[in-house]
Amino acid sequence: MLTTRVVMPTCLPLVRRHCHACACERFRASGNFHVNANHKLLGAWLVVRCTACGDTAKLTVLERTNIRSIRPELLDRLHDNDLGLTAELLQDPVLQHGNRIALDWDDAWRLDTGGSAHLDREVIDVAVRFAARIPVRPVRLIAEGCVLARAEVARLLSDGKLVSAVRLSGKRSGDFAFTLKR
Repeated sequence: MLTTRVVMPTCLPLVRRHCHACACERFRASGNFHVNANHKLLGAWLVVRCTACGDTAKLTVLERTNIRSIRPELLDRLHDNDLGLTAELLQDPVLQHGNRIALDWDDAWRLDTGGSAHLDREVIDVAVRFAARIPVRPVRLIAEGCVLARAEVARLLSDGKLVSAVRLSGKRSGDFAFTLKR
């Protein structure tokens, strides 16, 4: 029987970017947008605040964009400071690359296991699904979801009792499945 686990965000991730005021490298997204119109051109920025000194910075969302080319629902969400839009934009690779930022997902996600009634079986088939692109080490997810030590998971992997179609070393942010034989 296939068991599904879901990696879910619990809050917005921290933004990794250099602070010009105090040299800290962590910013918290405020969820506020700054929208500025200049005739028919519009600019929009996401406001982030330094976790150490509180200084603010702006991440470019739209830059000198013709107002007619912007979807009205996007414009409404920008004006409403929509927190869901903030989460969507932070995960956008184009926005990350354009603003030279990275996301810090430490303590911003949880593994929804749906209970532990299946852990006593000899063979466990598990599908791990990601609700957002959260880079996590599969060994950590397996250890947390199956209530094992990471060293034990590494041993099971080397003994061939933990198998998967994908490589379980490194970080993953996409769905995968594995089979654990006890």
